[in-house]
Amino acid sequence: MTYLAKIGELTLKGSNLQEFENLLKHNAAQCLEGLNCKVTLRAGRLYIDCEEKAAEKVEFTLNHLIGITGWAKVTVCEKTIEDINKAVFDVAKKEADKGAKTFKVDARRADKSFPLNSYEICCEAAGDVESIMKVDVHKPDTIIYVEVREKCFVYAETNVGCRGLPVGCSGKGLLLLSGGLDSPVAGYRMLRRGMKIECCYFHSYPYTSEEAKQKVVTLAQKLAYYGIKTYLNVIPFTEVQMKIKQKAPESWATLMLRVCMMKVANILAKRCNAKCIITGESVGQVASQTIENMTVTEHFAEFPMMRPLCGLDKEEIIKTSEFIDTYETSILPYEDCCVLFSPRHPVLRGTIEEAEKIYAELEVDDLIKKAYDEREIVKLTFADEPVWKCQQSKIR
Repeated sequence: MTYLAKIGELTLKGSNLQEFENLLKHNAAQCLEGLNCKVTLRAGRLYIDCEEKAAEKVEFTLNHLIGITGWAKVTVCEKTIEDINKAVFDVAKKEADKGAKTFKVDARRADKSFPLNSYEICCEAAGDVESIMKVDVHKPDTIIYVEVREKCFVYAETNVGCRGLPVGCSGKGLLLLSGGLDSPVAGYRMLRRGMKIECCYFHSYPYTSEEAKQKVVTLAQKLAYYGIKTYLNVIPFTEVQMKIKQKAPESWATLMLRVCMMKVANILAKRCNAKCIITGESVGQVASQTIENMTVTEHFAEFPMMRPLCGLDKEEIIKTSEFIDTYETSILPYEDCCVLFSPRHPVLRGTIEEAEKIYAELEVDDLIKKAYDEREIVKLTFADEPVWKCQQSKIR
């Protein structure tokens, strides 16, 4: 059987287009390693030929392959109008059996040597189908697509793809991953810009539970399906947080926690060759995310800060989390370390000068280095999915 995927943004590239196409093809082949699938890419289309037993994993792969606008399971036939008519009728019959009563044919003639143009193909192919369905070119129940290329590809059902650039073309970023809604969506957004990600989670046992940690592992795994693989660095942060509680002004506790996280992130980003630090911050969402407080946090970062959600509201973030299947995990009632010891009246407009003074008084550098040295590293790959249950396509 054959699957066809349409590539989108890549077609806008210039002389380096082939590099992006080769990376997209490589990512698909890596996800399907060991399944005896043939992956090819020609003229703006990615093709996967596979055995029927591999279909479920192929569809799972296409649902998570960043760099395509959509995909479909296709019927392949020879480039004769007789074969095209038969393939169109067979596809239409399946759609009629599902309840479709109206249709239209949408043809694309990429091979200009084919004797009929796109309009003529539509007219010819629709002829036999009219015996089982009515033509409706405005609001049909089903659209039957015909693409005339090196062969002819016919299909009706199309699935939403993950638009963007192939993962790996934009370097690597370090994602500060919590158990909430925002940070997994931020990671996904940067994956769609072609960036590989490595994850960092701050764990304050026993104040944060093992269930909270497992929740973050699950979120990282879901991101690994889009990013091919990732590493989750679990940083034991209890001692650092206790020091903040003891020595920092109460109103500054959350902001000082963010500063200390940046200090660890700097060390980790250097180790994993990340070029930036990614957070799930959204302007004005909570007290630590005012412009002034975000400026303080960024002051302590030694790498560019990427905040892909900074202009989104919660409903927009939730919509994406549902699409990438992280929502139900994110809302599990296990709190992360950011919630612990949160002050009732946090500082809203901190200054860099005051932050530097408070941080120096904490004398926490040794504890930060210790937390980094004692980190746990979890490797997560695309192949870690135990059951290849294909997601239903959803519109963002």
